[in-house]
Amino acid sequence: MKALPSIDPTLPLDGHPERVWYTSYGSNIHLDRLAVYLQGGCPPGAAMEYPGCRNPAMPARSIPVELTGAMYFATESRVWGGGRAFYDPEVDGRVLARAHLVTTDQFADIAAQEMYRTPGRDLDLTDVLRRGRAVLGEGRYETLVCAGQIDGLPVLTFTAPWGMNDVPWVAPSAAYVRFLATGLLSAGAWDREAISSYVAACPGATDHWSPEEIAALLN
Repeated sequence: MKALPSIDPTLPLDGHPERVWYTSYGSNIHLDRLAVYLQGGCPPGAAMEYPGCRNPAMPARSIPVELTGAMYFATESRVWGGGRAFYDPEVDGRVLARAHLVTTDQFADIAAQEMYRTPGRDLDLTDVLRRGRAVLGEGRYETLVCAGQIDGLPVLTFTAPWGMNDVPWVAPSAAYVRFLATGLLSAGAWDREAISSYVAACPGATDHWSPEEIAALLN
């Protein structure tokens, strides 16, 4: 198993980095899924075509990380059916994730596609890098979070403007759980048992998915 790099919780000094660690806690943990956002296409099990990024290159590196906070499933995904993964950094706990080293314009284009928008516009990262959080809009993935830095580059992700306990939890679909869990497994830092127990314990999955059922998806 791969060792987990430590995240320096200090916010980065460089307000205009050329590269960032896009940190995924959902289906983009899986490199095949991320490739669709970068290069365009339709991922297996999904129901939507993606245009891709201005820069279609794959990440320079992808590393397993753990974020402070909690993951939960809510709203209804028109791509997968069932609940989407969201991140609440204000809740005690840990979130298994994967940090992808991408350019800042790739991060902007991935975020745009998560909101079903056309990529091609850069994001202003000033506020999120200065304060650790920036709400760009009311959309489900329009709140940016900076968890700190790795190797001097910001660890960035996006989530909803609401908190985990502010919305109804919604069970995720089998296709979504499979992509998320197999992505975590391929990261090489956690085994099947740890991943299955982790996903099954996330609000929205609890009482709908057992660790054994998730482990079966990994087989």
